Amino acid sequence: MMLLSLRLLLGAVLAGTFLSLYVARLELCDPPHRLMVVMVAGFFWVAGELLLPGLAVLCRQWRLLQGAVTLTLAVLATCWGCPSLFPESPRWLLATRQLEKGRKGLRALAEGNGVSLEDEFYSQEHLLAELESEGAPLPCYHTLCEVFSTRVIWKNSLILGFTAFIGSGIQHCFTRNLAPYLPQFHFSYFLLAALEAAACLFLCVTVNRVGRRPILLLCTILTGIASLLLLALTQYLLDWIILILSVLGIAYSQAVTMLSIFFASEVLPTVVRGAGLGLIMAASFVGKAAGPIMDIQNNRGFFLHHVVFASFAILSVLSIMLLPESKGRGLPESLHDGESQRRPPLFRSSRRRDQLPLLSPQSAGHASEAQDYAHLVTATKKMLSSHRRTPPRDRQLLLEPTPGGDPQQEI
Repeated sequence: MMLLSLRLLLGAVLAGTFLSLYVARLELCDPPHRLMVVMVAGFFWVAGELLLPGLAVLCRQWRLLQGAVTLTLAVLATCWGCPSLFPESPRWLLATRQLEKGRKGLRALAEGNGVSLEDEFYSQEHLLAELESEGAPLPCYHTLCEVFSTRVIWKNSLILGFTAFIGSGIQHCFTRNLAPYLPQFHFSYFLLAALEAAACLFLCVTVNRVGRRPILLLCTILTGIASLLLLALTQYLLDWIILILSVLGIAYSQAVTMLSIFFASEVLPTVVRGAGLGLIMAASFVGKAAGPIMDIQNNRGFFLHHVVFASFAILSVLSIMLLPESKGRGLPESLHDGESQRRPPLFRSSRRRDQLPLLSPQSAGHASEAQDYAHLVTATKKMLSSHRRTPPRDRQLLLEPTPGGDPQQEI
């Protein structure tokens, strides 16, 4: 019982460490480099998965393996006490009104980047002058409960948590089809790690060029198609076709999970990014638990499990269209920024040849100027005619000075 409790505590600590590192990396990057930094961290994660079996072979015993992993985590824990190695996010400090700590963090980042604060542009009149003039307001923290009272933020979180859950849970439907072709455990383990690296590489190449929402939609559609084909035609397909569909389904489902988490980190505001992203990652972990649960049940009810997740994958295609696009945009800071995000059109409308204006822009401009001049002439004539019809006595009254001393303007 004690060992089980310690294992649960270790899992919770590792999940919190992964979440905090993910958010810190994201908030320290500018929009063009956010995806690349997150995907490079994903490659390091895959490298750790590939090195773990070799470390297990060297240690031979699980106690030695646990000690080696704990030693690595202890080295990582030392970075927490060194702000230069693991700084606090200035974005979060400023969003929560911790201006003094945010100012120190920005100065540390500027000095680390080699920016001279003695220059005229970075003097006190320009750099952080607004922060210093605000005084010292009280910090304002936000909780996850505030997300439930929003509309757009809650909708985006629910959709992305749903897609992350599907991407993690449907992987068991594909890995089970690989069991007859991959009898050795080590080969299947390395294949899953290699497919995860391929999914990271695919996202690196496509997401910054096309956008977050179209690639997530494409990966979800391909995952659903592969799942439906295996669900309906497994007994009619050749073995190599089943193997290819299973491999592609695993790769695309992993891409769906990774991109859902990354997409959520960009659309959630800074004040609740950690809490909201933790909720979405929890949904992903719940989906991963479907595999071990099915193994405990000796794969009883696997057909129903496959039908449910394939249906969810098709349903998520419709919900992804409701998401905003975060490509090339800054991270939202407050709840108001998160609520102001709007869904762009899925396809860009292109003007066809038969929709071109009959007049050229230059002639249209001349016509507009002539029309404005005609309106001006008409208004002037009306004003002059009304002036002529006004009796001289009334006209003199209109020109008498007001109590303020200025003569009234003639109507």
